[in-house]
Amino acid sequence: MRAAAIHGTLGALALTAATLATGTPAAADQSRPAATTAEQGTAVAAAEAAAAGVDWKECPPREHLPAPAECGTVRVPVDYTQPQGEHIDLTVSRKRAQPTEGKGTRLGSLVYNPGGPGASGMRFALYGDVLGGVWKKLNRRWDLVGYAPRGVGRSAPLSCQDPKQFTAAPNPSPRRPSAEYKEQRKEHAASYAKGCAKAQGTRLAHYTTEENARDLDVLRAALGERKLSFFGVSYGTYLGAVYASLFPGHVHRLVLDSVVDPTPSNIWYRSNLRQNAAFEQRWKDWKRWAAKHHRSYGLGRDAQQVQRSFDEVRDAVGKKPAGGEVGPKELLAAYLQTGYADSVWAEHAEALAEFRKGRPGPLEALAAPDPARAVEDENGQAVYNAVECADARWPRDWSRWDRDTTASDAVAPFSSWENTWMNLPCAYWPTTPRTGPPHVGTDPGQLPGVLLLAGTRDAATPYAGALETQRRLPGSSLVTEAGSGTHGVAGGNACVDRHLAAYLLDGRTPGMRAECEGRPAPRPGA
Repeated sequence: MRAAAIHGTLGALALTAATLATGTPAAADQSRPAATTAEQGTAVAAAEAAAAGVDWKECPPREHLPAPAECGTVRVPVDYTQPQGEHIDLTVSRKRAQPTEGKGTRLGSLVYNPGGPGASGMRFALYGDVLGGVWKKLNRRWDLVGYAPRGVGRSAPLSCQDPKQFTAAPNPSPRRPSAEYKEQRKEHAASYAKGCAKAQGTRLAHYTTEENARDLDVLRAALGERKLSFFGVSYGTYLGAVYASLFPGHVHRLVLDSVVDPTPSNIWYRSNLRQNAAFEQRWKDWKRWAAKHHRSYGLGRDAQQVQRSFDEVRDAVGKKPAGGEVGPKELLAAYLQTGYADSVWAEHAEALAEFRKGRPGPLEALAAPDPARAVEDENGQAVYNAVECADARWPRDWSRWDRDTTASDAVAPFSSWENTWMNLPCAYWPTTPRTGPPHVGTDPGQLPGVLLLAGTRDAATPYAGALETQRRLPGSSLVTEAGSGTHGVAGGNACVDRHLAAYLLDGRTPGMRAECEGRPAPRPGA
């Protein structure tokens, strides 16, 4: 809703850093001076991180990560072209591997990014304990390492407005926004962008995916790893693909789950337009499922009738917000989740059905903003905008946005306008990308085997993204969950999880392509 660098060991990185410190020019590609400067800065920061390591301690209460999880920080430059300039600390979590006697030794650190951009991976440290399954199996031999990317959580947090204002509810969401409403949204987007600039100043230009990828290499060095093993989901797949393209010689294991299309011309304006159509298809999937179970929910016997039931509720909360907080915008945000996972389908159908029977409680619980999450939610949205707006040039002409969204809305009315309002700050962003999106791609043989996981009906990252990434990363393997729209397929499909474990524990890939049967549709009341 996101060129070859230095290929060497830590010793080579330290040598580069020492060379720079004495003022002797390091070897460089003279045709790309800006990229070479950033590469040198990364080498300096990585060498310093390798020397410092991570001072692991008990996690602070705010992280909600009890022992045996540990927490620490890693120092990274704000701007890699100025490695001795301003720095920030990234927060990191870890649960050490627990090898079982006779079943292998520790394999190293597995670093996780859950996507966003703007999501924190700190909770990954406890996936094995909390979620079990394949995660517990992996934690026997891998340290599970999560982190909060720059701007997220306690990693020099970015905020663009008062969190209470960000989560203030209820809010309208007109099906056909008027000229007056569009002007209001434009003013809000411009004000929001201005707030980001005021809060961050010169830092705002340095939330790019490329700089996040360079942060990963510094984190790798701080963990004492010669090569990075990385698990990225959603936007995390784009981050991982950019890392692999910048540092192919630093990759050990790379898992990309629910894969972003990295084509530069799609980043990020066009990819959001393509998401609209994909979410419309998933919305239809949910409506067909609800219609199939009309006897349980009474929402309609076909998808059109279910849509009318939803529209009636949308109109009702527009006139009288449920619980005083759930208006049309909150309703749409809650039901967008049906596009991410089938596991929420029953709960959402039940809430809609109960509301229509005069019992709004379940819908209020589902869709009302949670004050306890206000700071985290506002922070996540701020980093989302900061990264996507900084990564690429967005249209600055409102007429382009208006024209494209109107066309999208004609075929994908469920989310088109709300998606535009979320991304519109990029039309007024106070910084301009210095370059276009980074090239994603490697030559044959540059990377070890890479494992891609994807569902064919994924809405947030349409399946075509996995095919394009496989084309750009020669030698990678793609495991497909057929007929599935679940976003983030690992950890819930036994077939997928077997391929994941074989790859991460033994380095075995299934060849170019493998297909797993999609998980069954949920039952009413699940």
